Amino acid sequence: MPSAHYLPLDPQASDADDLEEEEGQQEHRTSMNNNQYNIRYHPQPAVDYDVVVDDDDNDDDRTPTMGKAPRLSRSIPSRRRCWIMPIMLLVPFCIVFLYFMLSSQTLGLGTSLEDVDDDYEPHNDSPNTHALNETLHICSESHEDGRLYVQDKPSSAYAQLPVIYFVTPTYPRREQIPELTRLAHSLLHVPRLHWLVANDHERCDTYMDILLNRFGIPFTHMASPMPHKFRNSKPAPRGVANRRAALQWIRQHNLTNGVLYFGDDDNTYDLRLFTEIRQTQRVSMFPVGLIADYAVSGPVVRDGKVVAFLDSWVAARRWPVDMAGFAVNLGYMSLYPNVNMPYKPGYEEDLFLRSIGLHIDQIEPRGNNCTEILVWHTQTKNKKSPVVRLEKKYLDGRSNLGALFRSLKVMGVAFASDTEGPLATISKNGKGKPHSYFLS
Repeated sequence: MPSAHYLPLDPQASDADDLEEEEGQQEHRTSMNNNQYNIRYHPQPAVDYDVVVDDDDNDDDRTPTMGKAPRLSRSIPSRRRCWIMPIMLLVPFCIVFLYFMLSSQTLGLGTSLEDVDDDYEPHNDSPNTHALNETLHICSESHEDGRLYVQDKPSSAYAQLPVIYFVTPTYPRREQIPELTRLAHSLLHVPRLHWLVANDHERCDTYMDILLNRFGIPFTHMASPMPHKFRNSKPAPRGVANRRAALQWIRQHNLTNGVLYFGDDDNTYDLRLFTEIRQTQRVSMFPVGLIADYAVSGPVVRDGKVVAFLDSWVAARRWPVDMAGFAVNLGYMSLYPNVNMPYKPGYEEDLFLRSIGLHIDQIEPRGNNCTEILVWHTQTKNKKSPVVRLEKKYLDGRSNLGALFRSLKVMGVAFASDTEGPLATISKNGKGKPHSYFLS
């Protein structure tokens, strides 16, 4: 009799013929193969029970284990083997096939110029499949254009032009303020521009607020520090947190009219660049000078269409371009809610352009069909801010040195100390004199 824990199943009307046939063949199957059983579950005394081993001896007690369903025999009827075996053979083949397919895509193998025109899904990196959710720290902001004249015309003369949102990632160093100042004097000539300055700093920089206000260019100054977990990475994803913050600012303001451009603070810009990118419909591209081994990076154009790219570091990137080598229409970018720039050094441009579903046929070549250089990847050699030894008692109002070094300290350019660094030399008529000679 079955255990009280396993109630017999009542056969369904549709199963009557099968049940009668199985009962008629039970004796025949047992005699042909003792390892084959009926796989339909009908609890009855003949069920294969779990084996319970007594701790005192090794005799098998074939009593059912309470709370568990009876264990069916592991042997499989031959009629099931006929379709299980092909599946078992097919699964390893599929795994190997998928491995080679994914490997070839990752390494950039098997890709021809014709393949570039195929549709594809954006890059499947996990940071790239979700919308940005950055916390914004806005330090100061001005939407008013304080310039009365731009290129000898009043600012109101340009009211119908699309706005260029010029994103500049920057970080504290002794060259930061002079480079922002130099860049600002280029942007002063560009009408209808909003400058998004994202500083890699934990706190807002008051001096930078004053500086940006002084230029009169509409701007937003934000603090966008790199996450601590990336700071010790080699290489570190520099500028990513800054650009992500700017993208989040654009999203929060629901901007769908205008052009986005990423412009580093140490680049050199031809003013014609801004006229070229302002009419971007989807994504425009152009060559950038002084990039890596070829001293240039940019699209290859044939018959007015971008067909490939010239860059000395391909690295399986679908879009091997420099950050300063493209501009994006905000209306087009707004169609992709998961626009992103993951923290992956060397692949920031590629993964950003993948996240907006860019197709090579959509690229608009600029710069006279990419024959002219309108932006240069110039770089200032960074040096550590020096410490100059000056007697503190002389850094008061009796000379300009006190105010001068306080200003240099605020900008991060140089520091004065009573005890550290080389002794500052003050000279007259070609001869160095003690500080007291001039300042006491």
